[in-house]
Amino acid sequence: MDGNEPGTPNGRQKAPAPSQGIILTPEQIKRRRQRNLAIGLAVGFLVLLFYVVTIVKLGPGVLNRPL
Repeated sequence: MDGNEPGTPNGRQKAPAPSQGIILTPEQIKRRRQRNLAIGLAVGFLVLLFYVVTIVKLGPGVLNRPL
């Protein structure tokens, strides 16, 4: 035993070969991009909606406060 066997304290194990993972077709890539865009627009719309509702609920006096 020279200490290079797997499982020994000084042994080196080979790293697993990198896998390709899931290969998407061009159609799937296109649909993913469209889905991500729709989700992004929906989140942006909700942020804008919450901002507008907050300003409306605070009323016009919020802009007249002294700094």
